[in-house]
Amino acid sequence: ISNAVGVWFACSIFLFVVLQSCKSTSPLGEKVKEPFSGNKYESSARYFRAKGKGDSTDENIAKNKADLQAKKELAQQVETRMKVVTDQYLHENETASGSEINDKFQSLIREVTNTTIADLRKIGEEKYFNTEGKYTVFIAYEIHKRDMYRFLKRQAKLDAKLNDMERKAIEEMIDEELKKVEERARRR
Repeated sequence: ISNAVGVWFACSIFLFVVLQSCKSTSPLGEKVKEPFSGNKYESSARYFRAKGKGDSTDENIAKNKADLQAKKELAQQVETRMKVVTDQYLHENETASGSEINDKFQSLIREVTNTTIADLRKIGEEKYFNTEGKYTVFIAYEIHKRDMYRFLKRQAKLDAKLNDMERKAIEEMIDEELKKVEERARRR
């Protein structure tokens, strides 16, 4: 009996060691799933979306950091998309004053995104407090692209620095983007 127990014990240890060595470990560490991950919180054909994370021993500072990071990411997405739109428009229309239109449109976009982001909606906020006395806040925002483009168009109409030709070109670019967003909405 003692011999059988010894064999069983040895086999158990061997099996344990084999199973532990088969465990896959990444050199990067264990993957962590943070709040607001997944398709619902990513930009899409209809929405610009962004999330931010902030941590601090002060709850308000943690929240402000998360808020700022999410808004900064949204502004970057809007600017990047509009840069692509501008480049496509200028390439297709071969406008003589293309660089001026580009510069003024980019300036308008920066002004809009730096001062106010149209129709900004908070789609989530989570707050954590750990044993070390630190707050971690996650915030997620979204902007409907249609509303953002309409706001940009209104701002372009009001911008006194634009001449009629520049205003018309900017409105045409925005109208084209609005048309794309509305076509995607109808397909759904």
